[in-house]
Amino acid sequence: MERKPLNILLAGFGGQGVLFAGKLIAEAGLIEGRELSWLPSYGPEMRGGTANCSVCLSDEPIGSPLVTEPDVLIAMNQPSLDKFIGDVAPGGTVIVDSTMVNHVPARDGITVFEVPATKLAEEAGLKGLGNVVLVGKLLKEIGFCGIEALDKAIVKSVPAKRQHLLEPNRKALEIGMEGSTCEI
Repeated sequence: MERKPLNILLAGFGGQGVLFAGKLIAEAGLIEGRELSWLPSYGPEMRGGTANCSVCLSDEPIGSPLVTEPDVLIAMNQPSLDKFIGDVAPGGTVIVDSTMVNHVPARDGITVFEVPATKLAEEAGLKGLGNVVLVGKLLKEIGFCGIEALDKAIVKSVPAKRQHLLEPNRKALEIGMEGSTCEI
């Protein structure tokens, strides 16, 4: 089955787990045998600075790892949303962490999902896993991979010294797939 190529841009502050979320998506694609690229970009400050990550998933070779017109934007803060919402391809999807985003600029031709990811994660005792909640929402809305591949990606991406975080990551993913959202 031929799948449409998918160009994803994840953006937020350093320390929000944007690069890890992109790594999960890329790893799931790799597990499913897709062509992929994962290109992180971050400011010199790391924590608190800017961080974004381009992920391309395709069944064909990928020409460039740089995502300039994303099919999907995952924005974890207001500055990232403001900076990249205008670049989203017509018919694209934007998923925002509404805990950290106060205003979604009006834009025709795209679907926007507001997910209070940081709040949902904290209420579930999963502080710092809002990024994985958003990946769960992406899976629910776009179906970029199978749930089994994403679970294997979590197992592969969580370092051996942090194995105690496997179940919290799985729970955050589940919250994103089931959690409360507002589509606009």
